[in-house]
Amino acid sequence: MKAFQTICRQLRSSKWFSVEPAALVCFSTSCYSCGRNKKMNPYEEVDQEKYSHLVQSVLSFRGLARTPESLFDEDALLYGPVSKQKPPKQEEEARVPQNWFPIFNPERHVKPDTSDPSIPLKIPLQRNVVPSVTRILQETMTKRQFFYLERWKQRMILELGENGFKEYTSNMFLQGKRFHEALESILSPQENLKERDENLKSGYVESVQHILKDVSGVRALESAVQHETLNYTGLLDCVAEYQGKLCVIDWKTSEKPKPLIRNTFDNPLQVVAYIGAMNHDANYSFQVQCGLIVVAYKDGSPAHSHLMDAELCSQYWAKWLLRLEEYTEKKKNQNIQKSDKGADAI
Repeated sequence: MKAFQTICRQLRSSKWFSVEPAALVCFSTSCYSCGRNKKMNPYEEVDQEKYSHLVQSVLSFRGLARTPESLFDEDALLYGPVSKQKPPKQEEEARVPQNWFPIFNPERHVKPDTSDPSIPLKIPLQRNVVPSVTRILQETMTKRQFFYLERWKQRMILELGENGFKEYTSNMFLQGKRFHEALESILSPQENLKERDENLKSGYVESVQHILKDVSGVRALESAVQHETLNYTGLLDCVAEYQGKLCVIDWKTSEKPKPLIRNTFDNPLQVVAYIGAMNHDANYSFQVQCGLIVVAYKDGSPAHSHLMDAELCSQYWAKWLLRLEEYTEKKKNQNIQKSDKGADAI
């Protein structure tokens, strides 16, 4: 290293060796550089010394750091303060039934009598002008429910075709019917062992085996109910004790899992409609305050059960009364329109 430094000092002291800065060479690709004078930039004529302090102050200025709080302050200055008021609830939730009627009957005992619990009631459904629970729910579906139902239907038709879709819906109805018949024979005391063994081969029945272990004291099977005051009728699946609570049990089948009660759509309304009708039907001497929705699966996977206590039943009962009022108003308007058309024809 010392030898290298000695050589450098000798070269600097030599008169034949000098280090001078090289001239700066500028190359231009502009077509105006040859044969023409370069056009002056107007900014080059500005007195930079005169405005040097201004430029320096602008370049050296640092604004306040922007934080979420400062952004909120700017928004408040531009658009006004943020409203902390909660958004209005939907119209359906804000409505209250005009004609309130209780779901429970204060004049009836909660527990059933012990006259002859071995024979479940099976009252036949009378086909008359009184609307059924199923019809009322179908004709008062919300626009959102109707949209999703129609979209599902169109997708199935595109996949299966018109005839294929009809065959699919027919098979689904037949499977549901056989499932209910199998449960009726299993829960009925008059069943024979041969029928029971045949019914246990069904995937749907296998799906509800863990539910049936907690079902006892069957009081009604495939029995009709009618609410004479509110004017509707229905056919409930089962009334029995589930885990010690007397319930209206509704058996359902599904191709998709329904682990939450909100996945069952209008099934809770159907259950509370049966409960309210049965509690005020003279054909029944007992009262029910709970509901149970059981969703069975064809592949035999464990069914989902949704137990509805008295408080939850009361909440759905208010919604059912709204749907019932909507149906009544809809039929009233249809009758008025028919009478108007008949008067015009005369």
